[in-house]
Amino acid sequence: MPDNCLFCKIVAGEIPAEIVYEDDLVVAFKDIDPQAPVHMLIIPRKHIVGMNDIEDEDQQVLARIHFVAVKLARQFDIAEPGYRLVNNCNEHGGQAVGHLHYHLLGGRQLSWPPG
Repeated sequence: MPDNCLFCKIVAGEIPAEIVYEDDLVVAFKDIDPQAPVHMLIIPRKHIVGMNDIEDEDQQVLARIHFVAVKLARQFDIAEPGYRLVNNCNEHGGQAVGHLHYHLLGGRQLSWPPG
C-alpha cells in the first residue's frame, strides 16, 4: 500500500467512509462529494494506479467491479431507470485519485456529455 493513497487508507480502515459493499476483492462506498443523488465509488482492494496499470491477473477484480455495480444499482433502485458507471484515467481523463476506481451514478437523468 502506498503511504499517500487515500483509497488504500479507506480499504485499510484508516480513513472513515460510508461503506455500502465489501468483499475479498472490492470495496464500495458513498462519494463524499456526490454528483448525483446516488454516487458511489467501487475500488479494488489491491492498489492499481489506474486503467493503464491493469494486468492479466486483474481480470477477476474487473469483473467483480462490474458485478458489484449492478448489485448496488439494484439495491439503490437505480437499475431500471438507468445509471452510469464511469472510470477516469489519468490527468486528462479527470482521474483525481491515483487508485483505480469507478463512479456509480444515478437517481436522476444524467446529461451527455458529462461536465
